[in-house]
Amino acid sequence: MIVDSLANAKLYRALHPRLAAAFDYLVAFDAATPDGRYPVDADRVHVLVQSYATKPAAEKKWESHRRYLDVQYIVSGRELMTVAPIGALAGATAYDEAKDVINYGGASGEASTLYVERGQFAIFLPHDGHRPGVAVDAGEDVRKVVVKVLL
Repeated sequence: MIVDSLANAKLYRALHPRLAAAFDYLVAFDAATPDGRYPVDADRVHVLVQSYATKPAAEKKWESHRRYLDVQYIVSGRELMTVAPIGALAGATAYDEAKDVINYGGASGEASTLYVERGQFAIFLPHDGHRPGVAVDAGEDVRKVVVKVLL
């Protein structure tokens, strides 16, 4: 897991060959883009533009992915993202190959909470269980771009 400002994206471009395309998209992102799914590099990189209200942690699901890493970029608003190694998560559902997701009932061990706000991103790898969209205080509106990068 990595958390940083988009201004520092150049430091992470070399971590995976397709991260450059992900960061290029985020740097050029037009905030007027409607919510939806958009291809960047065929099926190897695509984005999900989302608008939602954050919720209490108890109302959010833990998840992990096998085939894609997530770059979750906050366009506006702020949220908490909880992260734990997948080995510290309990109650795993069956892997949904079509959605590339495993959901979990919760953490059975230690978890860390990340505060992520406008202009910042978090990268989650397959071993990073994560629970995004958690309210900082009360629920607030967030605009986010999730870039899915095929590993």
